[in-house]
Amino acid sequence: MLAPDLDEDPDGAIVFRDLITLALAGFVVCVILILPHINPAKAVPRPDGLEPPGNVVVELRWPDPIDADVDLWVQGPGDVPVGYSNKGGRLFNLLRDDLGHRGDVSGLNYEVAYSRGILSGEYVVNVHLYRNNGQILPIPVTVVASVKPSVGESARQLLARTVELGREGEERTVFRFRLDERGGLVAGSVHDLEVPLRARRPS
Repeated sequence: MLAPDLDEDPDGAIVFRDLITLALAGFVVCVILILPHINPAKAVPRPDGLEPPGNVVVELRWPDPIDADVDLWVQGPGDVPVGYSNKGGRLFNLLRDDLGHRGDVSGLNYEVAYSRGILSGEYVVNVHLYRNNGQILPIPVTVVASVKPSVGESARQLLARTVELGREGEERTVFRFRLDERGGLVAGSVHDLEVPLRARRPS
């Protein structure tokens, strides 16, 4: 539809302008009426407001300036060993596998494993020097084990120990301990009798 020439048909031009104005006003009104009914995207809440799971927490640290790949290995009661080559079991998950300075923007030498729940029985925590790019030996490593029995409680530290790794490929048992069904440390259960975890393959 072509706009009429004002000189030839001034009344037609006025009608044309009124028609365009009314169409535009109708469109604006429709947009205004639709806007309240458009729901913005909302974050999906966690079921029952729960925080991420993590009842038994095992953390490994070694000096940040040392460019080395130290691995954390953990094993819960009746479960398979969990570490860099098997990051998840029935109970534990390795959430951070630190390779030293390679591809690490944080500058921290740190690994952590969390459990999903607490089982009574023996827990084993090992460390393994996979690679030593910095050629600095021995490497002191610190391991901390904590327990958070329930969502409403704060994590409490159970054990902490520093050991030294003196050669590439060395694996050491930092500690073995037993927990009861409430996450309490069983008296007299802590020791460091060596047991390899890295060589065990999940069945």
